[in-house]
Amino acid sequence: MKPLIITMGDPTGIGPEIIVKACLAGEFDAYPLLVAGDVGVLLRAARIFGIDGTIAAGGAADEVLLRLGPRTLRVQNLSTLDVAGLAYGAPDRACGAAMLAYIEWACAACLADHAAGMVTAPISKAAIRAAGSTFPGHTELLAARCQVSKEVMMLAGDRLKVALVTTHHALAAVPGLLSIAEILATIRVTAAALRRHFGLNSPRVAVLALNPHAGEGGQFGDEERTLIAPAIAAAQAEGINASGPHSADTLFHFAVQGHYDVVICMYHDQGLIPLKLLHFDDGVNVTLGLPIVRTSVDHGTAYDLAGSGCASASSLVAALRLAAEMAGKRHG
Repeated sequence: MKPLIITMGDPTGIGPEIIVKACLAGEFDAYPLLVAGDVGVLLRAARIFGIDGTIAAGGAADEVLLRLGPRTLRVQNLSTLDVAGLAYGAPDRACGAAMLAYIEWACAACLADHAAGMVTAPISKAAIRAAGSTFPGHTELLAARCQVSKEVMMLAGDRLKVALVTTHHALAAVPGLLSIAEILATIRVTAAALRRHFGLNSPRVAVLALNPHAGEGGQFGDEERTLIAPAIAAAQAEGINASGPHSADTLFHFAVQGHYDVVICMYHDQGLIPLKLLHFDDGVNVTLGLPIVRTSVDHGTAYDLAGSGCASASSLVAALRLAAEMAGKRHG
Protein backbone atom coordinates (compact mmCIF):
# COMPACT_ATOMS: atom_id res chain seq x y z
CA MET A 1 0.00 0.00 0.00
CA LYS A 2 1.20 3.49 -0.81
CA PRO A 3 1.68 5.72 2.25
CA LEU A 4 -1.06 7.75 3.82
CA ILE A 5 -0.07 11.35 4.46
CA ILE A 6 -1.00 13.22 7.63
CA THR A 7 -0.75 16.99 7.31
CA MET A 8 0.46 18.53 10.57
CA GLY A 9 -2.01 21.43 10.63
CA ASP A 10 -1.49 24.54 12.72
CA PRO A 11 1.97 24.43 14.35
CA THR A 12 0.58 26.35 17.34
CA GLY A 13 -2.51 24.15 17.76
CA ILE A 14 -2.95 20.56 18.94
CA GLY A 15 -2.15 18.94 15.57
CA PRO A 16 1.55 18.25 16.22
CA GLU A 17 1.00 16.83 19.69
CA ILE A 18 -1.90 14.53 18.78
CA ILE A 19 0.23 13.17 15.94
CA VAL A 20 3.06 12.47 18.38
CA LYS A 21 0.64 11.15 21.00
CA ALA A 22 -0.93 8.68 18.56
CA CYS A 23 2.50 7.60 17.34
CA LEU A 24 3.79 6.94 20.87
CA ALA A 25 0.64 4.90 21.61
CA GLY A 26 1.38 2.64 18.63
CA GLU A 27 -1.68 3.80 16.69
CA PHE A 28 0.37 4.25 13.51
CA ASP A 29 2.11 0.89 13.58
CA ALA A 30 -0.32 -0.76 11.16
CA TYR A 31 0.01 1.87 8.40
CA PRO A 32 2.64 3.07 5.97
CA LEU A 33 2.65 6.71 6.98
CA LEU A 34 4.26 10.02 6.16
CA VAL A 35 3.72 13.30 8.04
CA ALA A 36 3.83 16.50 6.00
CA GLY A 37 5.04 19.01 8.54
CA ASP A 38 7.90 20.56 10.47
CA VAL A 39 10.43 18.42 12.32
CA GLY A 40 11.27 21.15 14.82
CA VAL A 41 7.63 21.57 15.79
CA LEU A 42 7.17 17.81 16.14
CA LEU A 43 10.28 17.61 18.34
CA ARG A 44 8.75 20.28 20.58
CA ALA A 45 5.52 18.26 20.71
CA ALA A 46 7.48 15.15 21.71
CA ARG A 47 8.99 16.98 24.68
CA ILE A 48 5.47 17.53 26.03
CA PHE A 49 5.38 13.77 26.59
CA GLY A 50 8.91 13.57 28.01
CA ILE A 51 10.50 12.32 24.79
CA ASP A 52 13.71 13.80 23.38
CA GLY A 53 13.38 12.81 19.76
CA THR A 54 16.28 12.43 17.37
CA ILE A 55 16.38 12.75 13.59
CA ALA A 56 18.09 10.92 10.77
CA ALA A 57 18.09 11.32 7.02
CA GLY A 58 15.20 9.71 5.17
CA GLY A 59 14.99 8.10 1.76
CA ALA A 60 13.80 11.11 -0.25
CA ALA A 61 14.54 14.81 -0.54
CA ASP A 62 13.45 16.71 2.60
CA GLU A 63 12.36 13.46 4.22
CA VAL A 64 13.65 12.69 7.69
CA LEU A 65 13.11 9.90 10.19
CA LEU A 66 12.03 11.19 13.57
CA ARG A 67 12.83 8.70 16.31
CA LEU A 68 10.46 8.98 19.24
CA GLY A 69 11.54 6.50 21.88
CA PRO A 70 10.85 3.04 20.48
CA ARG A 71 8.99 4.35 17.45
CA THR A 72 9.89 6.12 14.23
CA LEU A 73 7.89 8.72 12.30
CA ARG A 74 8.61 9.54 8.67
CA VAL A 75 8.37 13.28 8.11
CA GLN A 76 8.40 15.30 4.91
CA ASN A 77 10.03 18.43 6.33
CA LEU A 78 8.26 21.23 4.49
CA SER A 79 8.94 24.15 6.83
CA THR A 80 11.64 25.30 9.23
CA LEU A 81 9.74 27.54 11.60
CA ASP A 82 11.36 29.41 14.48
CA VAL A 83 10.06 27.06 17.15
CA ALA A 84 11.43 29.13 20.03
CA GLY A 85 9.36 32.07 18.85
CA LEU A 86 6.09 30.15 18.43
CA ALA A 87 3.41 30.70 21.06
CA TYR A 88 0.58 28.20 21.37
CA GLY A 89 -2.62 29.62 19.99
CA ALA A 90 -0.90 32.46 18.14
CA PRO A 91 -0.08 31.42 14.58
CA ASP A 92 1.72 34.04 12.50
CA ARG A 93 1.94 34.51 8.76
CA ALA A 94 4.82 32.01 8.51
CA CYS A 95 2.67 29.40 10.25
CA GLY A 96 -0.14 30.10 7.77
CA ALA A 97 2.23 29.64 4.84
CA ALA A 98 3.48 26.40 6.39
CA MET A 99 -0.05 25.03 6.80
CA LEU A 100 -0.72 25.74 3.13
CA ALA A 101 2.53 24.05 2.12
CA TYR A 102 1.61 20.86 3.99
CA ILE A 103 -1.81 20.68 2.31
CA GLU A 104 -0.56 21.55 -1.17
CA TRP A 105 2.25 18.99 -1.02
CA ALA A 106 -0.01 16.21 0.27
CA CYS A 107 -2.70 16.92 -2.33
CA ALA A 108 -0.14 16.91 -5.16
CA ALA A 109 1.29 13.60 -3.92
CA CYS A 110 -2.18 12.04 -3.89
CA LEU A 111 -3.05 13.37 -7.35
CA ALA A 112 0.23 11.96 -8.68
CA ASP A 113 -0.74 8.58 -7.15
CA HIS A 114 2.31 8.62 -4.89
CA ALA A 115 0.10 8.36 -1.80
CA ALA A 116 -3.04 6.41 -0.94
CA GLY A 117 -4.78 9.37 0.67
CA MET A 118 -4.42 12.30 3.03
CA VAL A 119 -5.55 12.91 6.61
CA THR A 120 -5.62 16.52 7.73
CA ALA A 121 -5.02 17.95 11.18
CA PRO A 122 -6.81 21.23 12.00
CA ILE A 123 -5.67 24.58 10.61
CA SER A 124 -6.28 28.22 11.40
CA LYS A 125 -8.40 29.74 8.65
CA ALA A 126 -7.33 33.23 9.72
CA ALA A 127 -3.65 32.29 9.45
CA ILE A 128 -3.91 30.85 5.94
CA ARG A 129 -5.78 33.96 4.84
CA ALA A 130 -3.02 36.09 6.32
CA ALA A 131 -0.55 34.03 4.30
CA GLY A 132 -2.38 34.92 1.10
CA SER A 133 -4.84 32.06 0.63
CA THR A 134 -8.08 32.96 -1.10
CA PHE A 135 -9.72 29.77 0.16
CA PRO A 136 -11.68 29.72 3.43
CA GLY A 137 -10.42 26.27 4.39
CA HIS A 138 -9.16 22.82 3.47
CA THR A 139 -12.20 21.71 1.50
CA GLU A 140 -12.34 24.60 -0.94
CA LEU A 141 -8.58 24.50 -1.55
CA LEU A 142 -8.62 20.76 -2.25
CA ALA A 143 -11.66 21.05 -4.53
CA ALA A 144 -9.82 23.70 -6.58
CA ARG A 145 -6.60 21.69 -6.79
CA CYS A 146 -8.56 18.57 -7.78
CA GLN A 147 -10.56 20.61 -10.31
CA VAL A 148 -13.97 19.47 -9.11
CA SER A 149 -17.02 21.71 -9.17
CA LYS A 150 -19.00 19.92 -6.46
CA GLU A 151 -17.73 18.45 -3.23
CA VAL A 152 -19.75 17.25 -0.25
CA MET A 153 -18.91 17.33 3.44
CA MET A 154 -19.67 14.04 5.15
CA LEU A 155 -19.22 13.36 8.84
CA ALA A 156 -18.78 9.71 9.64
CA GLY A 157 -18.72 7.31 12.55
CA ASP A 158 -19.29 3.58 12.87
CA ARG A 159 -23.00 4.06 13.65
CA LEU A 160 -23.94 7.08 11.57
CA LYS A 161 -22.87 8.96 8.43
CA VAL A 162 -24.34 12.35 7.52
CA ALA A 163 -23.77 14.40 4.36
CA LEU A 164 -24.66 18.09 4.12
CA VAL A 165 -26.41 20.00 1.35
CA THR A 166 -25.46 23.32 2.97
CA THR A 167 -22.60 23.75 5.42
CA HIS A 168 -21.51 26.87 7.28
CA HIS A 169 -24.36 29.29 6.74
CA ALA A 170 -26.77 31.20 8.95
CA LEU A 171 -29.90 29.14 9.55
CA ALA A 172 -32.04 31.94 8.11
CA ALA A 173 -30.16 31.69 4.83
CA VAL A 174 -30.61 27.93 4.36
CA PRO A 175 -34.01 27.87 2.58
CA GLY A 176 -32.75 30.29 -0.03
CA LEU A 177 -29.65 28.19 -0.65
CA LEU A 178 -31.62 25.02 -1.35
CA SER A 179 -32.57 24.04 -4.89
CA ILE A 180 -33.50 20.88 -6.73
CA ALA A 181 -30.14 20.99 -8.53
CA GLU A 182 -28.11 21.41 -5.32
CA ILE A 183 -29.93 18.66 -3.44
CA LEU A 184 -29.68 16.31 -6.41
CA ALA A 185 -25.97 17.04 -6.82
CA THR A 186 -25.39 16.26 -3.14
CA ILE A 187 -27.25 12.95 -3.47
CA ARG A 188 -25.30 12.04 -6.62
CA VAL A 189 -21.86 12.84 -5.19
CA THR A 190 -22.62 11.04 -1.93
CA ALA A 191 -23.96 7.88 -3.59
CA ALA A 192 -21.07 7.77 -6.05
CA ALA A 193 -18.51 8.16 -3.25
CA LEU A 194 -20.09 5.41 -1.17
CA ARG A 195 -19.84 3.12 -4.19
CA ARG A 196 -16.29 4.12 -5.07
CA HIS A 197 -14.67 4.44 -1.66
CA PHE A 198 -16.86 2.39 0.69
CA GLY A 199 -17.61 -0.68 -1.44
CA LEU A 200 -21.41 -0.24 -1.38
CA ASN A 201 -22.98 -1.26 -4.68
CA SER A 202 -26.35 0.36 -3.97
CA PRO A 203 -26.02 2.63 -0.93
CA ARG A 204 -29.24 3.36 0.93
CA VAL A 205 -29.56 7.13 0.96
CA ALA A 206 -32.07 8.75 3.32
CA VAL A 207 -32.89 12.37 2.46
CA LEU A 208 -34.21 14.57 5.24
CA ALA A 209 -36.94 17.17 5.11
CA LEU A 210 -36.17 20.77 5.97
CA ASN A 211 -39.25 21.53 8.05
CA PRO A 212 -40.79 19.84 11.12
CA HIS A 213 -42.81 16.74 10.29
CA ALA A 214 -41.64 17.03 6.65
CA GLY A 215 -43.75 20.16 6.29
CA GLU A 216 -46.98 18.50 7.49
CA GLY A 217 -48.57 18.70 4.06
CA GLY A 218 -47.45 22.29 3.51
CA GLN A 219 -48.56 23.68 6.90
CA PHE A 220 -44.95 24.26 8.01
CA GLY A 221 -43.35 25.05 4.65
CA ASP A 222 -43.37 23.67 1.13
CA GLU A 223 -39.66 22.98 0.44
CA GLU A 224 -40.35 19.27 0.75
CA ARG A 225 -42.88 19.38 -2.09
CA THR A 226 -41.18 21.94 -4.31
CA LEU A 227 -37.47 21.11 -3.86
CA ILE A 228 -36.60 17.97 -1.92
CA ALA A 229 -39.11 15.46 -3.32
CA PRO A 230 -38.34 16.39 -6.95
CA ALA A 231 -34.61 15.97 -6.29
CA ILE A 232 -35.22 12.54 -4.76
CA ALA A 233 -37.39 11.51 -7.71
CA ALA A 234 -34.67 12.59 -10.13
CA ALA A 235 -32.07 10.61 -8.19
CA GLN A 236 -34.30 7.53 -8.20
CA ALA A 237 -34.74 7.89 -11.97
CA GLU A 238 -30.94 7.68 -12.24
CA GLY A 239 -30.93 4.40 -10.31
CA ILE A 240 -29.87 5.83 -6.95
CA ASN A 241 -31.44 4.11 -3.94
CA ALA A 242 -32.71 7.32 -2.33
CA SER A 243 -35.79 7.82 -0.17
CA GLY A 244 -37.57 10.68 1.59
CA PRO A 245 -38.17 13.43 2.44
CA HIS A 246 -37.91 11.93 5.93
CA SER A 247 -38.81 13.81 9.08
CA ALA A 248 -35.55 14.52 10.93
CA ASP A 249 -37.07 13.90 14.36
CA THR A 250 -37.60 10.19 13.63
CA LEU A 251 -35.22 9.22 10.83
CA PHE A 252 -32.04 9.09 12.92
CA HIS A 253 -33.57 6.43 15.18
CA PHE A 254 -33.71 4.11 12.19
CA ALA A 255 -30.42 5.25 10.66
CA VAL A 256 -28.40 4.28 13.74
CA GLN A 257 -30.08 0.87 13.66
CA GLY A 258 -28.54 0.30 10.24
CA HIS A 259 -31.56 0.89 7.99
CA TYR A 260 -29.63 3.46 5.92
CA ASP A 261 -26.01 3.91 4.85
CA VAL A 262 -26.03 7.70 4.87
CA VAL A 263 -28.37 10.56 5.75
CA ILE A 264 -28.51 13.63 3.51
CA CYS A 265 -29.13 16.68 5.71
CA MET A 266 -30.31 20.08 4.57
CA TYR A 267 -28.17 22.12 6.99
CA HIS A 268 -25.20 21.86 9.32
CA ASP A 269 -26.72 21.27 12.76
CA GLN A 270 -29.45 19.00 11.42
CA GLY A 271 -26.74 16.42 10.80
CA LEU A 272 -23.97 17.32 13.20
CA ILE A 273 -26.01 17.32 16.40
CA PRO A 274 -26.91 13.60 16.17
CA LEU A 275 -23.49 12.75 14.70
CA LYS A 276 -21.59 14.37 17.55
CA LEU A 277 -23.97 12.97 20.14
CA LEU A 278 -22.85 9.52 19.02
CA HIS A 279 -19.33 10.22 17.79
CA PHE A 280 -18.00 13.23 19.67
CA ASP A 281 -14.49 11.78 20.10
CA ASP A 282 -14.19 9.56 17.03
CA GLY A 283 -16.13 11.39 14.32
CA VAL A 284 -14.36 11.88 11.00
CA ASN A 285 -14.80 14.61 8.41
CA VAL A 286 -14.66 13.19 4.87
CA THR A 287 -14.62 15.23 1.66
CA LEU A 288 -16.66 13.41 -0.98
CA GLY A 289 -16.46 14.15 -4.68
CA LEU A 290 -12.67 14.41 -4.90
CA PRO A 291 -10.58 12.03 -7.03
CA ILE A 292 -8.42 11.42 -3.94
CA VAL A 293 -9.10 10.11 -0.43
CA ARG A 294 -9.25 12.91 2.13
CA THR A 295 -10.35 12.54 5.73
CA SER A 296 -9.91 14.94 8.61
CA VAL A 297 -10.26 15.21 12.34
CA ASP A 298 -13.67 16.48 13.35
CA HIS A 299 -12.40 19.22 15.64
CA GLY A 300 -10.49 22.47 15.54
CA THR A 301 -7.09 23.68 16.69
CA ALA A 302 -8.13 23.63 20.37
CA TYR A 303 -5.79 26.43 21.40
CA ASP A 304 -6.96 26.12 25.01
CA LEU A 305 -5.43 22.63 25.13
CA ALA A 306 -2.39 23.17 22.90
CA GLY A 307 0.86 22.35 24.64
CA SER A 308 -0.79 20.50 27.52
CA GLY A 309 -0.67 16.99 26.07
CA CYS A 310 -4.29 16.53 27.18
CA ALA A 311 -5.94 16.67 23.76
CA SER A 312 -7.45 13.40 22.57
CA ALA A 313 -6.00 11.77 19.46
CA SER A 314 -9.13 9.64 18.96
CA SER A 315 -10.49 11.58 15.99
CA LEU A 316 -7.09 11.56 14.28
CA VAL A 317 -6.80 7.80 14.74
CA ALA A 318 -10.35 7.31 13.45
CA ALA A 319 -9.62 9.53 10.43
CA LEU A 320 -6.49 7.54 9.64
CA ARG A 321 -8.31 4.24 9.98
CA LEU A 322 -11.14 5.40 7.71
CA ALA A 323 -8.71 6.75 5.10
CA ALA A 324 -6.99 3.37 5.02
CA GLU A 325 -10.33 1.59 4.62
CA MET A 326 -11.42 3.95 1.85
CA ALA A 327 -8.11 3.56 0.01
CA GLY A 328 -8.39 -0.22 0.27
CA LYS A 329 -11.92 -0.28 -1.15
CA ARG A 330 -11.35 2.40 -3.76
CA HIS A 331 -12.17 1.52 -7.35
CA GLY A 332 -12.75 3.49 -10.51
